[in-house]
Amino acid sequence: MNKESIYGLTFEQLTSWLLGHGHKKFRATQVWEWLYRKRVTDFAQMTDVNTDCIALLADHFVIRTMEEHVKQESTDGTIKFLFRLKDGNLIETVLMRQKYGLSVCVTTQVGCNIGCSFCASGLLAKSRDLSAGEIVEQIMKVQLDLDSTGKGERVSHVVVMGIGEPFDNFKNMVDFLGVVKDHKGLAIAGKGITVSTSGLADKIREFADANLQVNLAVSLHAPNNELRTRIMKINRAIPLEKLMPAIDYYLEKTNRRLTLEYILLKDVNDQREQALELTELIGDRKQLVNVNLIPYNPVDEHGQYQRPERETVRAFFDTLKKQGVSVSTRLEHGTDIDAACGQLRSKQIKKTKEGKSAQDTVAAG
Repeated sequence: MNKESIYGLTFEQLTSWLLGHGHKKFRATQVWEWLYRKRVTDFAQMTDVNTDCIALLADHFVIRTMEEHVKQESTDGTIKFLFRLKDGNLIETVLMRQKYGLSVCVTTQVGCNIGCSFCASGLLAKSRDLSAGEIVEQIMKVQLDLDSTGKGERVSHVVVMGIGEPFDNFKNMVDFLGVVKDHKGLAIAGKGITVSTSGLADKIREFADANLQVNLAVSLHAPNNELRTRIMKINRAIPLEKLMPAIDYYLEKTNRRLTLEYILLKDVNDQREQALELTELIGDRKQLVNVNLIPYNPVDEHGQYQRPERETVRAFFDTLKKQGVSVSTRLEHGTDIDAACGQLRSKQIKKTKEGKSAQDTVAAG
């Protein structure tokens, strides 16, 4: 029997499941608190839950489905985890220490099919979606690592910006949000959660309709179709003429501020001309839109792109600011380790393949 991760159940789903198996509603509250407040790693540790319920849970679910494969720690406190899943696949999760708290960046897919030309995450095509439980477990793994230090630190913020396109795994991503936001468990506030998308217009509308009370970031990276298509192949299917109306729908429906992510690539999209074009594209949305500038982290496989000079970043920032656009520059984390998203995973997979190739060569000799 292939058991599911219990982390994949929202509180409502867990309650319904236990009721359907003959247990009282209060059992769900007990189990939930053991999972997310006391953070047990074995059902047998739930000492005030009766043995019949423990046995039932153990028969149908597991708590741990992944193991730590690599852990990199930066001098700035950033920790990058590479987790190995049950099927052997590797995913990345990152803990970042911010002024406002501890933020975790989670992965939603094994690989990515969006194909952004600058991105390490897309070096390996998507092989499958992560389950809701696998996404939640990333938070739990990081929290347990924090617990082990005895400092009483807790994850306070989440960014769904790791490997994969979250809106291409929509239901599991939504269930994940339901779990981590629940006030009886991890209780991560919606205002501390940001979901990022490359611009799946239909899903942006669905996300707005769901009224999840979390933040949305859209990866824009260019102010016109020609340049955006060069950088992001998804723009062929969903050009700005489709994306911007979806953004308008989101802004009108939710009245929440939206972030436009803009990665700065040297001599590609980082000139004053593009800053003015971006201002024009934003137009009368200025009150509800913030542009987040991201100086590029170089990736070996994408040598055509370089990081712009600081002066160029500052000039782009100043141009937007003078045009009345709300703008920020992303703080860098983990620059002394594999900083770019997906970089650690792709390096490990490449290393494994090279090792196997060498073994095959020796065996053949």
